[in-house]
Amino acid sequence: MPYSVKQRKHQNKKPAFKLLLKPLKKALAQSTPLLSKGNRDLKLTFEDQLNALVLFHLEEHGSAQHLLQFLKEDDFAREYIAPENGIEKSSFSEAMNTRGLKQMVEVFEALVEDAQSLLPKEYKELEDVTLIDGSLIDATLSMYWADYREGAKKAKVHLGFDLNHSIPRKIFLTDGKGDERPFASKIISPGQTGVMDRYYQCHKNFDLWQGSKRHFICRIKAGTRKEVIRNNELISGSIVFYDAIVLLGTKGINQTEKELRVVGYTVDNKNYWVATDRYDLTAEQVALAYKLRWNIESFFSWWKQHLRVYHLIARSEHGLMVQILGGLITYILLAIYCHNEYGEKVSIKRVRELRIKIVNESREAERSHQRRKHRRRKDRPFYQDSCYATS
Repeated sequence: MPYSVKQRKHQNKKPAFKLLLKPLKKALAQSTPLLSKGNRDLKLTFEDQLNALVLFHLEEHGSAQHLLQFLKEDDFAREYIAPENGIEKSSFSEAMNTRGLKQMVEVFEALVEDAQSLLPKEYKELEDVTLIDGSLIDATLSMYWADYREGAKKAKVHLGFDLNHSIPRKIFLTDGKGDERPFASKIISPGQTGVMDRYYQCHKNFDLWQGSKRHFICRIKAGTRKEVIRNNELISGSIVFYDAIVLLGTKGINQTEKELRVVGYTVDNKNYWVATDRYDLTAEQVALAYKLRWNIESFFSWWKQHLRVYHLIARSEHGLMVQILGGLITYILLAIYCHNEYGEKVSIKRVRELRIKIVNESREAERSHQRRKHRRRKDRPFYQDSCYATS
């Protein structure tokens, strides 16, 4: 990586990694303390574990062993990230697979709340929108709990993504065969609008969500039966060709008990049908909200590619959830950092700049360490180094 010769000008500035971790201070203070179950103190605190996970997802360490070696041998890492004597492999493995999950969830939720209060809203007119989708994560054959199909193991992440602030907001983990539909009700909170693909179409859920004031914008199958109650006026020249209040499904079989709205529109010669209970939006806004569902797909792709999601450092369901939460926390920290430092969204350009800063600071820490060693050697009395020194 390139070396910045301007590093000396910023010696009094807080190190970039510390700046990135700054929002964690408040979140950690609000989380449940992680205490030892025995009489001995923890060899690895939850804060140390979290800092190591953030570094793992941010930097380009190919394995847990690589990460732990860096934390033990790098002067910058010893000073600003890891415990003084580094982190032992056994302590890190034990922490990943048996503890810290509750605290990780609490920190994640606290950071989501802080980010939502800080980051600007991009689509205010749509109000509180959560994009919902599931994504598979490749597992190893030894991960017996991650059933998918014969000869293949996969886990599945069920994610809620805050559209307005472009950050993940809720997360669940199952084996690869886990059904996605039941998690929609857990991801959407009352007052929020869930935007989801046609796999989530469930007429019973449409009724339940309206009863609990959970809103939805969900693509439905083109052939779904619609009993029209009334038609809404269409705008000439719009992409929208259908807007009506209906009962959805077949009467006596799967028809909705509550009426809802169906919007049909055309993009690139392809027709889309969307069911919703958002009567306050124009049909064009409903179409826009569904189009923006692609943002969660883009997030999954970027997150997996750039934040080390596929370098598994845990094999248990508990450990993988801890690692995934560490990755999501890293993304939220990056969102806050990029906003505070540049007034921008997260981008690989800014992530690379941050990585370069950390490398430069690591080199400067090494040089400072060598200078201190040299000064101590230089200041040592002559007789201590002499062959005539007495015991």
